[in-house]
Amino acid sequence: MALNGAGAGAAYNPRTVEEVFRDFKGRRTGLIKALTTDAEEFHQQCDPEKENLSLYGYPSEQWEVNLPAEEVPPELPEPALGINFARDGMAEKDWLALVAVHSDAWLLSVAFYFGSRFGFDKADRKKLFSMINELPTIFEVVTGAAKKEVKEKPSSNHGSNKSKSNSKAQRGSESQARHLEVLPAKDEDEGLEEDEEDEHEEETCGACGRGGPSSLDEPWILCDFCETWFHMKCVKVTPAKAKQIKQYKCPSCSNKRARPM
Repeated sequence: MALNGAGAGAAYNPRTVEEVFRDFKGRRTGLIKALTTDAEEFHQQCDPEKENLSLYGYPSEQWEVNLPAEEVPPELPEPALGINFARDGMAEKDWLALVAVHSDAWLLSVAFYFGSRFGFDKADRKKLFSMINELPTIFEVVTGAAKKEVKEKPSSNHGSNKSKSNSKAQRGSESQARHLEVLPAKDEDEGLEEDEEDEHEEETCGACGRGGPSSLDEPWILCDFCETWFHMKCVKVTPAKAKQIKQYKCPSCSNKRARPM
C-alpha cells in the first residue's frame, strides 16, 4: 500500500517551479486514473460503511483511498474528507464529477503550498499557474468537457478541416479507423499524413489529458460511444487486441450502467 498523504509529502519536496509542476502532473495523472480507467476499483474502495475517506494522488502517478493524516496540522494540505459517504446518494457519474472538482482544488492547494513554503515570488507563481492552466482540469477530463472544447476549437487551416471530415467518414466504414497506430514514416502520401498529424495534435487523451505532438508516437483508440480518444496504454488495450475489437467502449461509458443496489 502507498504511503498516506503526509508520508508522501515528507518524502518528496519539490523546490523549483518545474519540480512543483512535475509533482502536480504526477498527482493529477494518478487522480485521473482513479476516476476514469480505475473507476470501478475506486467505487468499490469508497465503501459508505467505512470511516471518512479521502482520495490521494501521488507524484508517482498512483492513487490511493485512505483515512486522513492523523497529525495536526498535516504535512501537506488534505484532500476532501468523506467522499465515500456521498457515493450511493447520487448517480455515479455525478459522484465522480464531484470528487473530480474537489481533487482539482486539492491539487492547486498542494502546488501553491510548495510555492509558499519555498518562497516563490510573483513571477514564479504566475509561471506555475500558467503551466498548470495549460492542462485540462480533472473535472473536464472526467466529464468529457475537455474533449468538447477541443472539438469546438476552430481549425487553424483548411487542410486540417478536410482531414477531420475524411477521418470521421473512415471511422464509420472501416473498423481499423477506430484505433490509431504509431504514425509510419513519411512516403508518397506525405501530404495526407501531415494533415492526420495536424488532427491528432489537437486531440487529448480522455484518461490522462495529454495529447498533441508529444503523444503522436503512442497508439490511440477511439471510443465508439462517446467519440473520445485514449492512449491504448491508459485504457490497458494492446494494438493487437484493438484490431480485434468491433466496437470499443471506454471505461467511463462502461461505468454508466446503473449499479445494482
